[in-house]
Amino acid sequence: MSTINLTAENFEETINKGRVLVDFWADWCGPCKAVGPIIDELAKEYLGKATVAKVNTDAEKKLALRFEVMSIPTVIVFNDGIEVKRFVGVQPKKTYEAELQS
Repeated sequence: MSTINLTAENFEETINKGRVLVDFWADWCGPCKAVGPIIDELAKEYLGKATVAKVNTDAEKKLALRFEVMSIPTVIVFNDGIEVKRFVGVQPKKTYEAELQS
């Protein structure tokens, strides 16, 4: 799997380089389980072109709070460390792909 698991320790370093898609999720979240395989596919397809990562909101509560993640799944796209797009709830793969390509 090419998805990066983000923690407080590696978050800044990861999102500050290029286009980065971050999935905020939790084990108990049903909709997150629907998005998970899409995120994993994108990680493989965009390897070397963009970074695809996940934040477990139960393990990294401070990151979820910092980005005001109120509902999960929340997918945030960063460009060189700046948030450029946010999706709340399940989205089709093509929606995430469009953001990774732009």
